[in-house]
Amino acid sequence: MTPTASVAGGAPRPEPRAPLGRPRAPLARPRDCVIGGVSVAVADHLGWPVAAVRWIFAGSSLLGGAGVLLYLWLWALTTLRPASADDPAEGVRRRVHVPWVLGVAGAVSGVVTVVLVASGAGGSGVGALAATILLIVAAVSWDQLVEDDSMMPAPLTATAFRLTAGAFLVGLALLLGVLQNGAGTGPLWLGIVAAAFAGAAVLVAPWALRLWRELIAERTARIKEEQRAEMAAHLHDSVLQTLALIQNRAGAASEVGRIARAQERELRDWLYADAAHSPERDEADLAAELHAAAAALEVDHAVHFDIVTVGEPVRGAPPELAAAAREAMLNAARHAGGEVSVYVESASGSADVFVRDRGPGFDVEALPEGRLGVRESIIGRMRRAGGRATVTRRPTGTEVHLGIEIQPSDDSGSETP
Repeated sequence: MTPTASVAGGAPRPEPRAPLGRPRAPLARPRDCVIGGVSVAVADHLGWPVAAVRWIFAGSSLLGGAGVLLYLWLWALTTLRPASADDPAEGVRRRVHVPWVLGVAGAVSGVVTVVLVASGAGGSGVGALAATILLIVAAVSWDQLVEDDSMMPAPLTATAFRLTAGAFLVGLALLLGVLQNGAGTGPLWLGIVAAAFAGAAVLVAPWALRLWRELIAERTARIKEEQRAEMAAHLHDSVLQTLALIQNRAGAASEVGRIARAQERELRDWLYADAAHSPERDEADLAAELHAAAAALEVDHAVHFDIVTVGEPVRGAPPELAAAAREAMLNAARHAGGEVSVYVESASGSADVFVRDRGPGFDVEALPEGRLGVRESIIGRMRRAGGRATVTRRPTGTEVHLGIEIQPSDDSGSETP
């Protein structure tokens, strides 16, 4: 009978039942585990001790391998636990490196096979040889397909492990063939041939797998590039031309022109992001730095920068050159606005930057003594770096010329005599 409680009016009301037990944890594998984390996941889900679950798997494995199959089935279908803030790792960290364990077990089984064949127990040697082949192939397959990073004991890397495993199987097949000395054509000879083929497969299959992965990656990248090129062509014929037309009609100093220019630059950066981050452009490029500075200045000031580069890309230049050029561009944006031309030239071991605006112009000598921006941030900075800087007032504006000698880069790696 369920106990009841009286309420107003004398009508009985059933009391709420106590919960049957705590809710079960979801069936999910931990990221820090011994091998796969299946035993910990099952133990947490059922509320059992982890040791008991492991013994159940081990005991049921003796019943025709049922425990092994159940473990593999749960491993394939059980998801990983979400990464926590304290442990944001995406992969799995195993405390036992399975390829190394399987490889050592395969080597021991191979030694047992040689001992059995040498003692004349060819029938027992067939089973030991089959176990050796399975263990070695499983070790290499696990290392190539399951493990994210190689955890081989130094200095034995994953490649050395694969070569050692393949050479071991081929050498084992040759040794067993010599021990047989051409006698008989029974199952042992089939095992010897299988060991030789398995060794060759261990040596060649990972190389073929790497080529296949590279082929798939190259094909995927080519398809993405074709899609990006088609999208860029469509946007260039529609959106980009519209933004350029808005800039031309509105003018560089208008708010509408600045917004259209910022959107156009952002869209171009998104379309050609892969090319902009290619390995060839990873090094510091002066023109790339000035383009980035121009993009930031165009957002804050009513100015439009037209950057032109001539010659080889300027790499390895002192940072003072880029800093002085950015300061000259900032002065042009603040005091002149409108259209500003930036000309970068690199030839015969030197780099020159010209910044020309169309403002009213100014004379450096006429500036008050307290105004140190141009004198120190541009002229003084270049002088301290071993370069030169001149500020010239022209009828159509001001021109800042920066020049410095740079060491020519030797891409071939040979030393200059």
